[in-house]
Amino acid sequence: MIVSCLCKEVMELSDRLTAVEVCAGAGGQALGLELAGFEHLACVELDAAACCTLRRNRPGWNVVEADLREWEPAIDLGDVDLLAGGVPCPPVSSAGKQLGAEDERDLFPEMVRLARILQPKAIMIENVRGLLGKKFTSYRAHLLEEFQRIGYVSCGWKLINAADFGVPQNRTRSILVLVRPEYVFDFEWPVSVGKRVTVGEVLLPLMSQNGWESAAEWAVNAQDVAPTLVGGSKKHGGADLGPSRARLAWLELGVDGRGISDLPPGPGFNGLPRLTLEMAAAVQGFPSSWVFEGKKTPAYRQIGNAFPPPVAQSIGLAIRRALEQ
Repeated sequence: MIVSCLCKEVMELSDRLTAVEVCAGAGGQALGLELAGFEHLACVELDAAACCTLRRNRPGWNVVEADLREWEPAIDLGDVDLLAGGVPCPPVSSAGKQLGAEDERDLFPEMVRLARILQPKAIMIENVRGLLGKKFTSYRAHLLEEFQRIGYVSCGWKLINAADFGVPQNRTRSILVLVRPEYVFDFEWPVSVGKRVTVGEVLLPLMSQNGWESAAEWAVNAQDVAPTLVGGSKKHGGADLGPSRARLAWLELGVDGRGISDLPPGPGFNGLPRLTLEMAAAVQGFPSSWVFEGKKTPAYRQIGNAFPPPVAQSIGLAIRRALEQ
């Protein structure tokens, strides 16, 4: 819903700006930035299945399958407009050990390294809300000092909930935007789009597409946003909707969160429906045209770990306005 609304503004923009994205995953952030008018010069991602998804949906993109620590940007990527990335969250996630800079998976230093090499006009970094906790105050300060040394000014950290941007899901993430000094006073964070979209509104067409007679009745009772969709890790879990608390929240929406279904409910179906991959993607704000490669579990993992495209689009438009002032 919000994607189609924002696209109208994108169509009125003139020249496209350029972007390099790292830890691109299945393309949620990349798609949102594309809708905001950014042309991707490179999308760097380590996961093979996610790279297949990127290539399937955007054959023209330069998808680089590589470990970010080993990736050296080509010289023609220099002076890009935007460097963006959702670096892995385990170093700060509440579900992890919260080691921060001491965690070997910490890729924030790689963002600093790439900013030094590419010299973008703006930088956008997405991570879990835990990064803004008191435990990481000194880590955040150190990170900003590193960026300041190479010429970037912080526009601040912002907690943004996807539910405020047309996504039927409570998904709060911490966002950091940095820019060259000449752009800092022109950047303004995007504001909420207003009335929240519910799970029932978004999923009714998908719940009813296989002929389930009770789909409309189900949608009437699903008038709230979903809990955070959890993709899980490669080491733990399969295709389900998360831990017990999340499943209870899904239960209140009339959804069985213990697994992902291959098909929507059909005629005569009784009981609680499960989400399909397409439904899970819709809850993340992906358009139905976006295809996820791989079997059910790796495909669902890509969906659950994605950054909702409408949120990325809103932030991308805010960055674009600042750069074009």
